[in-house]
Amino acid sequence: MNPQQTTAPESSVSAAAPPNGSGAAAVLAAGIGSLALAVVAIAGDRIAGFGKLMIFYRPTGPLSGVTTSAIVVWLMAWALLEWRWRKKSVALGKIAAAALVLLILGLLLTFPPLADLF
Repeated sequence: MNPQQTTAPESSVSAAAPPNGSGAAAVLAAGIGSLALAVVAIAGDRIAGFGKLMIFYRPTGPLSGVTTSAIVVWLMAWALLEWRWRKKSVALGKIAAAALVLLILGLLLTFPPLADLF
């Protein structure tokens, strides 16, 4: 090494990424809520006793309980995932892919041709 050439040591310190757990929790909870809506809707249509249980507001019939139940599942999933992931960095790509799959399944299961299979 040439004594005239002095270089500062390279810094390997990189800025840590902020936790993304809260955002990931919201994304995955949306997928879970979408699938819950489809599953509860199918159960409300196919199981007479469950359909009667889902009547929260008589003029709308079982739809009132189906949507309310799906919202409760979505909020509970969001709260639980937020509580577990709030200070963590998680694999957002995998979580977004899982949420997309759940969302697509939920959407497809709300259409009569597929819902009638169950």
